[in-house]
Amino acid sequence: MKRLLSIAVVLSFLASAVFADKQQQPITDGTLTDQVRVHLANDQDVGGMNIGVDVKDGTVTLSGKVRTDKQKVKAEKITKKVKGVTGVVNKLVISPD
Repeated sequence: MKRLLSIAVVLSFLASAVFADKQQQPITDGTLTDQVRVHLANDQDVGGMNIGVDVKDGTVTLSGKVRTDKQKVKAEKITKKVKGVTGVVNKLVISPD
């Protein structure tokens, strides 16, 4: 019985160590690029806009054209909420065309 309990404790410890390691792995720039693009595309105000997304060390640069200041602000706000984003450089240009 003691042996089974010892084995269970060891297995539990190993499982928690593996799980903790997976949680601490940094999110790659490529993953962030994909996640930001998906979040922007799924938004009703900025989805469909031609917004460029470039990520370097967790900092996202947004570029391209939007029609309104509201869209520019919203794109930045959406981007900041993506887990792993450390900063946003908003180079979006307002062009009502």
